[in-house]
Amino acid sequence: MSRRNPPAPVHYDEVVSALPALTGLTVAVTGATSGTGYVLAETVGRLGARVVMVNRPSARADAALGALRVQEIDAHLVPCDLQSFASVRAAAPLLAHAAPNGLDVLANNAGVMALPDRPSGDGCDVQMQVNHLSHALLTSLAWPLLRAAARARGESRVVFHSSGARRGAPIRAESLGRTGGSLGGDGFLGTGKWRRYQQSKLANLLFSYALAERVPADSPAVKSLCAHPGPTATDLLGKAADAGAAGLLDRAILGRTRRAAHAAPDGALGLIMASLLPGADSGEFYGPPGMGKAGLAALLPPERDRAAEELVWSQTLTTIGVRDFFGR
Repeated sequence: MSRRNPPAPVHYDEVVSALPALTGLTVAVTGATSGTGYVLAETVGRLGARVVMVNRPSARADAALGALRVQEIDAHLVPCDLQSFASVRAAAPLLAHAAPNGLDVLANNAGVMALPDRPSGDGCDVQMQVNHLSHALLTSLAWPLLRAAARARGESRVVFHSSGARRGAPIRAESLGRTGGSLGGDGFLGTGKWRRYQQSKLANLLFSYALAERVPADSPAVKSLCAHPGPTATDLLGKAADAGAAGLLDRAILGRTRRAAHAAPDGALGLIMASLLPGADSGEFYGPPGMGKAGLAALLPPERDRAAEELVWSQTLTTIGVRDFFGR
Protein backbone atom coordinates (compact mmCIF):
# COMPACT_ATOMS: atom_id res chain seq x y z
CA MET A 1 0.00 0.00 0.00
CA SER A 2 1.42 3.38 -0.97
CA ARG A 3 2.45 5.90 1.69
CA ARG A 4 1.25 9.43 1.00
CA ASN A 5 3.17 12.49 2.12
CA PRO A 6 1.96 13.36 5.63
CA PRO A 7 -0.32 16.38 6.01
CA ALA A 8 0.94 19.51 7.74
CA PRO A 9 -0.18 20.16 11.32
CA VAL A 10 -2.89 22.78 11.79
CA HIS A 11 -3.59 23.07 15.53
CA TYR A 12 -0.46 21.78 17.28
CA ASP A 13 1.55 25.01 17.66
CA GLU A 14 -1.37 27.00 19.04
CA VAL A 15 -2.21 24.40 21.69
CA VAL A 16 1.35 23.70 22.79
CA SER A 17 2.30 27.38 23.00
CA ALA A 18 -0.26 27.79 25.80
CA LEU A 19 1.10 24.93 27.94
CA PRO A 20 3.16 25.65 31.07
CA ALA A 21 6.83 24.83 31.52
CA LEU A 22 7.44 21.31 32.84
CA THR A 23 10.82 21.79 34.49
CA GLY A 24 11.31 19.27 37.29
CA LEU A 25 8.68 16.83 36.01
CA THR A 26 9.19 13.33 34.63
CA VAL A 27 7.01 11.93 31.85
CA ALA A 28 7.10 8.31 30.63
CA VAL A 29 5.69 7.45 27.21
CA THR A 30 5.23 3.97 25.76
CA GLY A 31 5.57 3.52 22.03
CA ALA A 32 7.63 6.68 21.61
CA THR A 33 9.66 5.71 18.54
CA SER A 34 7.35 7.59 16.15
CA GLY A 35 3.85 8.96 15.71
CA THR A 36 1.85 10.37 18.59
CA GLY A 37 4.16 8.87 21.21
CA TYR A 38 7.23 10.55 19.77
CA VAL A 39 5.34 13.84 19.41
CA LEU A 40 4.37 13.73 23.09
CA ALA A 41 7.93 12.81 24.14
CA GLU A 42 9.42 15.64 22.10
CA THR A 43 6.79 18.11 23.31
CA VAL A 44 7.30 17.47 27.02
CA GLY A 45 11.07 17.43 26.55
CA ARG A 46 11.04 20.83 24.87
CA LEU A 47 8.93 22.11 27.76
CA GLY A 48 11.63 21.04 30.20
CA ALA A 49 10.52 17.64 31.49
CA ARG A 50 12.65 14.54 31.78
CA VAL A 51 11.42 12.05 29.17
CA VAL A 52 11.43 8.29 29.70
CA MET A 53 10.77 6.43 26.45
CA VAL A 54 9.38 2.96 27.17
CA ASN A 55 10.04 1.16 23.90
CA ARG A 56 10.64 -2.29 22.53
CA PRO A 57 14.40 -2.63 21.95
CA SER A 58 15.16 -1.77 18.32
CA ALA A 59 17.28 0.43 16.10
CA ARG A 60 14.23 2.69 15.75
CA ALA A 61 14.04 3.12 19.52
CA ASP A 62 17.72 4.05 19.65
CA ALA A 63 17.25 6.53 16.80
CA ALA A 64 14.28 8.17 18.54
CA LEU A 65 16.29 8.52 21.74
CA GLY A 66 19.14 10.10 19.79
CA ALA A 67 16.76 12.48 18.03
CA LEU A 68 15.61 13.82 21.41
CA ARG A 69 19.06 14.03 22.93
CA VAL A 70 20.44 15.99 19.98
CA GLN A 71 17.88 18.65 20.98
CA GLU A 72 19.42 18.63 24.49
CA ILE A 73 16.30 16.97 25.90
CA ASP A 74 16.84 14.95 29.07
CA ALA A 75 15.74 11.67 27.51
CA HIS A 76 16.13 8.10 28.76
CA LEU A 77 15.19 4.72 27.32
CA VAL A 78 13.60 1.83 29.23
CA PRO A 79 13.44 -1.35 27.15
CA CYS A 80 10.06 -3.06 27.33
CA ASP A 81 8.27 -5.46 25.00
CA LEU A 82 4.56 -5.11 25.68
CA GLN A 83 3.92 -8.54 24.14
CA SER A 84 5.44 -10.04 27.31
CA PHE A 85 4.26 -9.59 30.89
CA ALA A 86 7.73 -10.68 32.05
CA SER A 87 9.28 -7.86 30.03
CA VAL A 88 6.87 -5.36 31.59
CA ARG A 89 7.77 -6.58 35.07
CA ALA A 90 11.48 -6.35 34.24
CA ALA A 91 10.99 -2.78 33.03
CA ALA A 92 9.45 -1.59 36.31
CA PRO A 93 12.69 -1.20 38.32
CA LEU A 94 14.36 0.44 35.32
CA LEU A 95 11.50 2.93 35.16
CA ALA A 96 11.91 3.62 38.88
CA HIS A 97 15.63 4.24 38.34
CA ALA A 98 14.87 6.68 35.51
CA ALA A 99 12.27 8.51 37.64
CA PRO A 100 13.91 8.81 41.09
CA ASN A 101 11.66 11.73 42.07
CA GLY A 102 8.45 10.04 40.99
CA LEU A 103 6.50 9.90 37.75
CA ASP A 104 4.32 12.88 36.90
CA VAL A 105 2.76 11.39 33.76
CA LEU A 106 2.57 7.83 32.46
CA ALA A 107 1.26 7.98 28.90
CA ASN A 108 0.16 4.51 27.81
CA ASN A 109 0.38 5.26 24.11
CA ALA A 110 1.84 2.20 22.37
CA GLY A 111 -0.41 0.20 20.11
CA VAL A 112 -0.68 -2.33 17.32
CA MET A 113 -3.52 -2.74 14.85
CA ALA A 114 -5.15 -5.36 12.62
CA LEU A 115 -2.86 -8.25 13.53
CA PRO A 116 -3.67 -11.92 12.85
CA ASP A 117 -5.49 -14.03 15.45
CA ARG A 118 -2.50 -15.44 17.27
CA PRO A 119 -1.56 -15.72 20.93
CA SER A 120 1.25 -13.89 22.64
CA GLY A 121 3.74 -15.85 24.69
CA ASP A 122 1.39 -15.28 27.63
CA GLY A 123 -1.55 -16.75 25.72
CA CYS A 124 -3.41 -13.47 25.17
CA ASP A 125 -4.54 -11.89 21.94
CA VAL A 126 -1.53 -9.84 20.81
CA GLN A 127 -3.57 -6.71 20.14
CA MET A 128 -5.28 -6.85 23.53
CA GLN A 129 -2.01 -7.53 25.35
CA VAL A 130 -0.02 -4.73 23.70
CA ASN A 131 -2.80 -2.16 23.60
CA HIS A 132 -4.39 -2.77 26.98
CA LEU A 133 -3.29 -5.59 29.29
CA SER A 134 0.42 -4.77 29.46
CA HIS A 135 -0.37 -1.10 29.95
CA ALA A 136 -2.60 -2.00 32.89
CA LEU A 137 0.23 -4.06 34.38
CA LEU A 138 2.75 -1.27 33.81
CA THR A 139 0.42 1.22 35.49
CA SER A 140 0.06 -1.03 38.52
CA LEU A 141 3.82 -1.47 38.80
CA ALA A 142 4.40 2.28 38.36
CA TRP A 143 1.75 3.29 40.91
CA PRO A 144 4.28 4.02 43.70
CA LEU A 145 6.06 6.42 41.32
CA LEU A 146 2.79 8.14 40.39
CA ARG A 147 1.82 8.40 44.05
CA ALA A 148 5.23 9.86 44.97
CA ALA A 149 5.00 12.54 42.28
CA ALA A 150 1.46 13.48 43.31
CA ARG A 151 2.52 13.87 46.93
CA ALA A 152 5.57 15.92 46.01
CA ARG A 153 4.10 18.17 43.32
CA GLY A 154 0.33 18.18 43.79
CA GLU A 155 -0.83 15.71 41.14
CA SER A 156 0.20 13.06 38.63
CA ARG A 157 -1.58 11.46 35.70
CA VAL A 158 -1.89 8.15 33.91
CA VAL A 159 -3.29 8.45 30.40
CA PHE A 160 -4.64 5.65 28.23
CA HIS A 161 -4.85 5.99 24.45
CA SER A 162 -8.06 4.75 22.86
CA SER A 163 -9.31 5.22 19.30
CA GLY A 164 -12.37 6.07 17.27
CA ALA A 165 -12.40 2.33 16.56
CA ARG A 166 -13.61 1.74 20.14
CA ARG A 167 -17.18 2.07 18.89
CA GLY A 168 -18.87 -1.19 18.04
CA ALA A 169 -19.56 -4.38 19.96
CA PRO A 170 -19.78 -4.37 23.77
CA ILE A 171 -16.69 -5.54 25.61
CA ARG A 172 -16.46 -9.32 25.97
CA ALA A 173 -14.76 -11.11 28.85
CA GLU A 174 -13.13 -13.63 26.51
CA SER A 175 -11.35 -10.82 24.66
CA LEU A 176 -9.52 -9.95 27.88
CA GLY A 177 -8.45 -13.47 28.84
CA ARG A 178 -5.66 -15.81 27.82
CA THR A 179 -7.60 -16.77 24.73
CA GLY A 180 -5.33 -15.58 21.95
CA GLY A 181 -5.65 -17.56 18.74
CA SER A 182 -9.27 -18.50 19.42
CA LEU A 183 -11.02 -15.15 19.01
CA GLY A 184 -12.69 -15.48 15.65
CA GLY A 185 -9.75 -16.16 13.39
CA ASP A 186 -9.02 -13.97 10.40
CA GLY A 187 -11.49 -15.24 7.80
CA PHE A 188 -11.79 -14.42 4.14
CA LEU A 189 -12.86 -10.81 4.68
CA GLY A 190 -10.51 -10.22 7.61
CA THR A 191 -13.16 -8.78 9.92
CA GLY A 192 -11.83 -10.65 12.96
CA LYS A 193 -8.65 -8.61 13.28
CA TRP A 194 -10.63 -5.39 13.32
CA ARG A 195 -13.10 -6.72 15.91
CA ARG A 196 -10.17 -7.62 18.16
CA TYR A 197 -8.67 -4.16 17.67
CA GLN A 198 -12.03 -2.58 18.54
CA GLN A 199 -12.18 -4.60 21.76
CA SER A 200 -8.70 -3.48 22.81
CA LYS A 201 -9.46 0.20 22.20
CA LEU A 202 -12.77 -0.03 24.05
CA ALA A 203 -10.91 -1.67 26.94
CA ASN A 204 -8.56 1.34 27.10
CA LEU A 205 -11.42 3.76 27.68
CA LEU A 206 -13.39 1.57 30.07
CA PHE A 207 -10.31 0.81 32.16
CA SER A 208 -9.47 4.51 32.45
CA TYR A 209 -12.93 5.14 33.91
CA ALA A 210 -12.67 2.12 36.21
CA LEU A 211 -9.28 3.26 37.50
CA ALA A 212 -10.53 6.81 38.12
CA GLU A 213 -13.31 5.36 40.29
CA ARG A 214 -10.90 3.23 42.32
CA VAL A 215 -7.97 5.54 43.11
CA PRO A 216 -7.29 4.86 46.81
CA ALA A 217 -7.33 7.39 49.63
CA ASP A 218 -3.53 7.37 49.85
CA SER A 219 -3.25 8.54 46.21
CA PRO A 220 -6.11 11.02 45.74
CA ALA A 221 -4.15 13.29 43.41
CA VAL A 222 -3.29 10.56 40.89
CA LYS A 223 -5.60 11.16 37.93
CA SER A 224 -6.70 8.62 35.32
CA LEU A 225 -7.60 10.04 31.90
CA CYS A 226 -8.03 8.83 28.35
CA ALA A 227 -7.49 10.24 24.86
CA HIS A 228 -7.98 9.29 21.25
CA PRO A 229 -6.14 10.66 18.21
CA GLY A 230 -8.77 10.66 15.50
CA PRO A 231 -7.62 9.47 12.06
CA THR A 232 -3.90 10.22 12.10
CA ALA A 233 -1.05 9.80 9.64
CA THR A 234 1.37 7.64 11.64
CA ASP A 235 3.45 4.52 11.14
CA LEU A 236 0.63 2.47 12.68
CA LEU A 237 -1.20 2.46 9.36
CA GLY A 238 1.82 1.26 7.42
CA LYS A 239 2.70 -1.33 10.05
CA ALA A 240 -0.81 -2.79 9.84
CA ALA A 241 -0.45 -3.17 6.08
CA ASP A 242 3.01 -4.68 6.46
CA ALA A 243 1.67 -7.17 9.03
CA GLY A 244 -0.77 -8.58 6.50
CA ALA A 245 -3.73 -6.20 6.53
CA ALA A 246 -3.98 -6.32 2.74
CA GLY A 247 -7.45 -7.76 2.05
CA LEU A 248 -10.31 -5.81 0.54
CA LEU A 249 -11.69 -4.77 3.93
CA ASP A 250 -8.23 -3.89 5.19
CA ARG A 251 -7.51 -1.70 2.19
CA ALA A 252 -10.88 0.01 2.53
CA ILE A 253 -10.38 0.81 6.24
CA LEU A 254 -6.76 1.90 5.90
CA GLY A 255 -7.47 3.89 2.75
CA ARG A 256 -10.38 5.72 4.34
CA THR A 257 -8.27 6.51 7.40
CA ARG A 258 -5.43 7.87 5.27
CA ARG A 259 -7.78 10.11 3.32
CA ALA A 260 -9.27 11.57 6.51
CA ALA A 261 -6.03 11.70 8.49
CA HIS A 262 -4.51 14.75 10.07
CA ALA A 263 -0.82 15.15 10.91
CA ALA A 264 0.74 13.24 13.81
CA PRO A 265 1.27 16.44 15.86
CA ASP A 266 -2.45 17.22 15.59
CA GLY A 267 -3.33 13.59 16.28
CA ALA A 268 -1.24 13.77 19.46
CA LEU A 269 -3.20 16.70 20.88
CA GLY A 270 -5.73 14.54 22.73
CA LEU A 271 -2.85 12.74 24.41
CA ILE A 272 -1.07 16.03 25.09
CA MET A 273 -4.17 17.63 26.59
CA ALA A 274 -4.94 14.66 28.82
CA SER A 275 -1.31 14.55 29.95
CA LEU A 276 -0.54 18.25 30.38
CA LEU A 277 -3.57 20.54 30.23
CA PRO A 278 -3.86 22.50 33.48
CA GLY A 279 -7.07 21.67 35.28
CA ALA A 280 -7.76 18.41 33.44
CA ASP A 281 -9.54 16.09 35.82
CA SER A 282 -9.62 12.39 36.51
CA GLY A 283 -12.11 10.49 34.38
CA GLU A 284 -11.91 12.92 31.46
CA PHE A 285 -11.59 11.92 27.81
CA TYR A 286 -9.92 14.08 25.13
CA GLY A 287 -9.85 13.82 21.35
CA PRO A 288 -11.38 15.15 18.15
CA PRO A 289 -15.20 15.28 18.35
CA GLY A 290 -17.32 13.44 15.81
CA MET A 291 -17.31 10.04 14.17
CA GLY A 292 -13.97 9.34 12.52
CA LYS A 293 -13.17 12.99 11.90
CA ALA A 294 -9.87 14.80 12.18
CA GLY A 295 -9.75 18.14 13.96
CA LEU A 296 -8.81 19.96 17.13
CA ALA A 297 -8.99 17.75 20.22
CA ALA A 298 -11.43 18.74 22.94
CA LEU A 299 -12.93 17.44 26.17
CA LEU A 300 -15.44 14.81 25.08
CA PRO A 301 -18.70 13.73 26.71
CA PRO A 302 -18.26 10.69 28.97
CA GLU A 303 -19.05 7.26 27.56
CA ARG A 304 -19.76 5.45 30.80
CA ASP A 305 -20.93 1.85 31.19
CA ARG A 306 -20.35 0.82 34.77
CA ALA A 307 -21.08 -2.87 34.28
CA ALA A 308 -18.62 -3.00 31.40
CA GLU A 309 -16.06 -1.05 33.43
CA GLU A 310 -16.34 -3.58 36.26
CA LEU A 311 -15.93 -6.44 33.80
CA VAL A 312 -12.81 -4.89 32.25
CA TRP A 313 -11.31 -4.14 35.65
CA SER A 314 -11.85 -7.57 37.18
CA GLN A 315 -10.93 -9.58 34.09
CA THR A 316 -7.84 -7.47 33.45
CA LEU A 317 -6.50 -7.98 36.96
CA THR A 318 -7.14 -11.71 36.69
CA THR A 319 -5.29 -11.98 33.37
CA ILE A 320 -2.26 -9.91 34.41
CA GLY A 321 -2.04 -11.74 37.74
CA VAL A 322 -2.50 -8.74 40.04
CA ARG A 323 -4.57 -8.94 43.23
CA ASP A 324 -4.02 -5.43 44.59
CA PHE A 325 -3.58 -3.03 41.70
CA PHE A 326 -2.26 -0.30 43.99
CA GLY A 327 0.28 -2.45 45.82
CA ARG A 328 -0.95 -1.65 49.30
